[in-house]
Amino acid sequence: MNPENAPPLLSVEGVTKSYQGLNVVENVDLDVRAGEIHGLVGENGAGKSTLCKMIAGVVAPTSGKITFDGDVIGFTSPADALRRGITMVYQETSLVPTMTVAQNLYLGQEPALTFMRPVFLKAQQILQSMGFHIDPRSVVSRLSAAQKQMVEIARAVLHESRLIIFDEPTATLTPEEKQHFFSLIERLKRQKVAVIFISHAIEECLEYGDRITVLRDGKRVLTTAVSETSREAVVRSMVGRDLTPALHGGPQGARHKSGSRERVLSVQNVIMGDVVKNTSFSVFAGEVTCLAGLIGSGRTETMKIVSGALKRNLVMGGEILLDGRPVRYRVPSQAVRDGIIYITEDRKLNGFFELMSVEQNIYTGWLVANRDAVLVTRKRENWVSRDWLSRLQIRSIDPRVMVNQLSGGNQQKVVIAKSLVQKPRLVIFDEPTRGVDVGAINEIHAFIRRLADEGMAVVVISSYLPEVLVIADRVLVCRAGRVVEEMDIADATEEKIMFAAVH
Repeated sequence: MNPENAPPLLSVEGVTKSYQGLNVVENVDLDVRAGEIHGLVGENGAGKSTLCKMIAGVVAPTSGKITFDGDVIGFTSPADALRRGITMVYQETSLVPTMTVAQNLYLGQEPALTFMRPVFLKAQQILQSMGFHIDPRSVVSRLSAAQKQMVEIARAVLHESRLIIFDEPTATLTPEEKQHFFSLIERLKRQKVAVIFISHAIEECLEYGDRITVLRDGKRVLTTAVSETSREAVVRSMVGRDLTPALHGGPQGARHKSGSRERVLSVQNVIMGDVVKNTSFSVFAGEVTCLAGLIGSGRTETMKIVSGALKRNLVMGGEILLDGRPVRYRVPSQAVRDGIIYITEDRKLNGFFELMSVEQNIYTGWLVANRDAVLVTRKRENWVSRDWLSRLQIRSIDPRVMVNQLSGGNQQKVVIAKSLVQKPRLVIFDEPTRGVDVGAINEIHAFIRRLADEGMAVVVISSYLPEVLVIADRVLVCRAGRVVEEMDIADATEEKIMFAAVH
């Protein structure tokens, strides 16, 4: 039960944060009680992450007051917040990639004499208690994005914090892993831990939350008990209008039908160790082919082999044909020259140059495709970037702002623009709407469909089945390293896809 009469554990009063004279968060009030799950939603750029970073000591507010457990706080670092019992699990991983899972879990809490065996055993116990099947001895750099997220969650719980802020914690989790996560959240609630839950999955906030707050353009526009609102009311508050639903209300099967079956890619009996096992499929021009399946089913690894990021077995590793021609890439740049682009699921690690501006990132992609360009000019950089800013509706303070200052959704759009400016023949999207708000999801889906309409071959790897059913022409279901079933979209349902993925 929501502890409505309890005094707030956290109180935010009139908080504002400005960058370059622009208010990213403006005069926001918010309170969170012990044992409460408080959903925080809004479009990309609404100020959700910035507000929570002020609470967690990452950035300092320009004005306003934050009170925690009766004391006015002015943290100078996340370590200060952690000592007071506030932890933030970020949308983008903050783990040390060269250390093991166990070392990351206990980073900053190491005993004076560090014997690794007890640390590994304790780490294994905490991971198993949360239903996360991860080897504590694994090096973090070898984990998938979803597994890294699990380690982040486990670390937050291990610190025994009184307030935990989760920024898009379920974006990369499978349905089974989400159930484990929300069981954990319910357990934290019973232990009187306060939870702020930032999510673009509004249904999750409404199902598991006690209250929900909506931010729009940096301002709080709604705070209400979840029992007194609806998804439609929340979406209307987020965008300031009724949103024609493409993701949650669009008719299945209403999509582009290609008049051509020109085969662009043919994967035949490809093998890579124990990860990809004798898999075969084709991709056609003018179609969106979705790869569905559980995390660890080999979807991403298969397409990384196609794009040159991973190498299939040298002997008896199968064959890949691009436009009927056998190809074997040693590095991704060779695939790029042949018109194959892979758009990563981990934008922060592999998607963009975070200390370069928006237009510099996009222009870098253009230079890759135009290697014969003699002069690198500011005028051309501006022209190329503004064209793609318009196409993808990238909302930033200024095209010259650093990408690491953008919201997660706008960062994703920069990654897409930097890739598509190269005019590929085959484009592979890996979880394209991970961490993207409900309005921008529609925009990205429409853009993906438009690419197929223009004759491009498009592959989308997605763990979100409603997304698959909306944008796909064909669905390839992966399990245990191979494609086990192919479905035309007219015959596909969530139940059929999940059955093929797990049986």
